[in-house]
Amino acid sequence: MEKCITATQAIRDFSELLNKIKYKGDHYIIERNGKPVAYMEPIKETKKVKALKELKFLLNELPSLDDDLDAFAADIENIWENQPSLPERSIWE
Repeated sequence: MEKCITATQAIRDFSELLNKIKYKGDHYIIERNGKPVAYMEPIKETKKVKALKELKFLLNELPSLDDDLDAFAADIENIWENQPSLPERSIWE
């Protein structure tokens, strides 16, 4: 439902305004001096879960390591070999 409110009303009741937008799905035109200056509506939720079939596309979008591949592999080996040792006991015991 689209409603018109003044900028002063929006500031005064901002928290309530956001709740009506989020939970009721209301839409607001905010006016200053009788003229519309802003429009507020709920954000449309985007799909957060990716399908497995999208994996190939995502992997193709990654930058290539052509020239840096050997340096990257050496960095990984260095990290692997120089891992700090774990304490004999857990600090939480």
